[in-house]
Amino acid sequence: MPTAHVLVVGIDGVRLDLLAELDTPYLDEIADAGFLAPAEIDEATPTMSGPCWATIATGVTVAKHGVWGNRLDGNRLDVFPDFTTRLALECGRRTFAAGGWAPLFLAQQGGPLFTAPSRLSFIAPRADTPEGWEEADEAVTAEAARVLSSGEDLDASFVYLGAVDETAHFLGCGPEYRRAIETADQRLGRLLKGVRDRPGHPGEEWTVIVVTDHGHRDEGGHGGRSELERTAWVAASGPGLTPGGAPPVVRHTDVAAHVYAALGIGLDAHWTLDGAPFTA
Repeated sequence: MPTAHVLVVGIDGVRLDLLAELDTPYLDEIADAGFLAPAEIDEATPTMSGPCWATIATGVTVAKHGVWGNRLDGNRLDVFPDFTTRLALECGRRTFAAGGWAPLFLAQQGGPLFTAPSRLSFIAPRADTPEGWEEADEAVTAEAARVLSSGEDLDASFVYLGAVDETAHFLGCGPEYRRAIETADQRLGRLLKGVRDRPGHPGEEWTVIVVTDHGHRDEGGHGGRSELERTAWVAASGPGLTPGGAPPVVRHTDVAAHVYAALGIGLDAHWTLDGAPFTA
């Protein structure tokens, strides 16, 4: 019987309304095999990276995880851990997290969000600039693809790419931003190749989820309640997901719930998750 594995790729700050006009073959591949659907950020959640990634990773809303900004101070992640930590500490599963934004992975700015995955790769940008983040994302992708392709027994992995968001903040949502999205898609393709290059891949079943945290105004920036800022999206494919079979409503909280379900782990009522698997 094939063994179940999950890869979640988080690409920060990608506007849904622009995807149709961009060259994103690897995201299209996932969408064609499953779905790509909007995920509207609820009224209580600031349209900022910290709160949105916390909701995605934990499967609960801001009222529970307590992350209200890009500083994670005052969080309740000890009660509502991210999926890589819960799987490792409570379910006996091997997990991996990689990326370059410090509060997600390090004890800085109130972090880390990803508290205790089995394996962690953190590669910081040399500067908070589009160029610095492109270099960091490139290094993160290379390391994550290496780890994924090695055949290491990893049940669930999370890889974070931040250059798209940084480009929008510096340069707005013009040509450079669009190129950054297409570059991120190429990195997604390398991660998928890493999965397919695994020695045991023929005997594995993979669920792949790609998700963004928030959108951007045309001039760059987010944190408000405009439609462009509050419209995020999720794409997913894998066992139990049929082409074109998007749930009627997709929420950030559903990502963690689907990770557990894809691994055959029942949602414990004591976790009080706010999401549901995409196949529910």
